[in-house]
Amino acid sequence: MLAKEIKQLKQEKIAVLYGGNSAEREVSLNSGKAIAKAIANKGYQVELIDTKGFDLSNLVKQKIDRVFIALHGRGGEDGCLQGALEYLAIPYTGSKVLGSALSMDKVRSKQVFAASDLPTAKYRVVNKLDFLALTNSSVVLAELLHQLGGRVMVKPANEGSSIGMAQASTVEQLTNALTEAFGFDQQVLLEAWIDGPEYTVSILGQQALPAIHMETPREFYDYEAKYQSNSTQYHCPCGLNAEDEVYIQTLALKAFNATGASGWGRVDLMRERDGSWQLLEVNTVPGMTETSLVPKSAKQFGLSFEDLVERILALSVTD
Repeated sequence: MLAKEIKQLKQEKIAVLYGGNSAEREVSLNSGKAIAKAIANKGYQVELIDTKGFDLSNLVKQKIDRVFIALHGRGGEDGCLQGALEYLAIPYTGSKVLGSALSMDKVRSKQVFAASDLPTAKYRVVNKLDFLALTNSSVVLAELLHQLGGRVMVKPANEGSSIGMAQASTVEQLTNALTEAFGFDQQVLLEAWIDGPEYTVSILGQQALPAIHMETPREFYDYEAKYQSNSTQYHCPCGLNAEDEVYIQTLALKAFNATGASGWGRVDLMRERDGSWQLLEVNTVPGMTETSLVPKSAKQFGLSFEDLVERILALSVTD
């Protein structure tokens, strides 16, 4: 890390934006507090701001020089906040407007993966209005299940933390899962079921950090497995041989760049039983407590939580 960037940051007033109104508010509150504490411990001027009901123009009035974005989900991770900060001419951490928006949208990012010849599971997209207008939904849904191998993962297009997700292998299950998912979004992704282990690769600048293998006794790595369960295991080192780990690190970095993401983030992927890999998604503002996945990977790489936060800040200077 360059002394020039550190010197500049030490002179700035940094705001950590957290909380907000998204379905991931509680996760964001924890991330923001941990980040602000780390920044303060490093000797920077920091102000922690919950954006719920907050007028962003006050950042200018409060003479904020830089923002560390700790908002997950809608409004903080989807390009909206990034666009507002661009308009206010306030630099910020992480991906820019386009990278944030594309990465957050599971449908568009899948399309980008496919167009970039990057491996990703077969999928179909269902729009809420089309679903509600179906006169013979059971036949249509049965055909969708058939096209995708008989079992699917149902995902709202623009939610994170596995919110609104469910698996389905019958028409009844798919109907219920779609109804639930449409409570979060107007568009839903149906993805062919991947029967294999899940991994994640953290990205810092253009450096892919050590991969993590997530293991849960639950049906899939859902919200409860991520934030509430004591039975989820995280393996870092991930248990892959060196060749396989380098492969998924390279693949993750390609996916990260394909969606226009930058600064820092995390790429999730799974391995099929036949050994092939399938990209799931790019996360541009992943969880950031000391026990979150990116800090776990950074620790294996040799970076403490405080050093990681400082490195993310420094990357926002060089962008």
